[in-house]
Amino acid sequence: MDEHKDERNWLAERFEVARPHLRAVAYRMLGSLSEADDAVQESWLRLSRSDTSGVENLGGWLTTVVARVCLDLLRARASRREEPLEPLDERGAREAYVPEPTMRREGESDPEHEALLADAVGLALLVVLDTLKPAERLAFVLHDLFDVPFDAIAPIVGRSPTAARQLASRARRRVQGQRQEQSAMMGKAVSDVDRTRQRAVVAAFLAASRAGDFDALFAVLDPDIVCRADHAAVAVGAAQEVRGAPAVAQQFAGRAQVARLALVNGAVGAVWAPGGRPRVVFSFTITGSKIVAINLVADPARLRQLDPVVLSDED
Repeated sequence: MDEHKDERNWLAERFEVARPHLRAVAYRMLGSLSEADDAVQESWLRLSRSDTSGVENLGGWLTTVVARVCLDLLRARASRREEPLEPLDERGAREAYVPEPTMRREGESDPEHEALLADAVGLALLVVLDTLKPAERLAFVLHDLFDVPFDAIAPIVGRSPTAARQLASRARRRVQGQRQEQSAMMGKAVSDVDRTRQRAVVAAFLAASRAGDFDALFAVLDPDIVCRADHAAVAVGAAQEVRGAPAVAQQFAGRAQVARLALVNGAVGAVWAPGGRPRVVFSFTITGSKIVAINLVADPARLRQLDPVVLSDED
């Protein structure tokens, strides 16, 4: 009994050492901190139920396990998207996947969270990763972001190492346009120049939205823009997912009457705060002078994490 307890304690200690890495892998795979935590917890459950006496590299074994869990979640997510009549949740809203940015707070010191932020690649890349097929995303994330060899990736996706390499290559081509910009921003605060550019684009978007100026809205939107809303934003009237500049411009024309510019996770965004209480946060992904993605977050728990700071005209 004592020997079994000692082994379990040893495994628990090793797992805690690996947890920041596993959480980082899961976050890149899923784009959601809450889902990443669920995947890491499932990995612990699988570890606790497994015979690891023959495992030489426990860290690699755990990475494989969390990758398999994430792949299952991604495939389930993709399957739900293909269903024309997705069932409503208990709140009467349709669930929508909205990538979650990592949050850094002044004065906070959390080693696990700092480890996650250290290799952060930004919300823009998460949006691009969400367009990939599950196996492509897994191959790209594991190989390009975490240096996992294709020989180890191949069994996870049920392909040969050569086929796994091709999956990563296809994914790499999709995200290559974002890599230079994201690498420059990795782990750094948004520069004053970036923030000024972002502010000009978001301010133009809000002004055009308030005025109902469809042409002005269209001018700041990327042709392939995607706008997503979480379940709470859907419940207050937002569309779950809208794609393309014409449809997004139509959705926002004449709206945003009380939306204000705000800092969201260090970048310029907007907040709808009737009565001074934040109800919806608008997170923008901007490339050049165009908005390529808008994410609407209204879930109270996530709003508390984002903690938007309303900008005055002088800020």
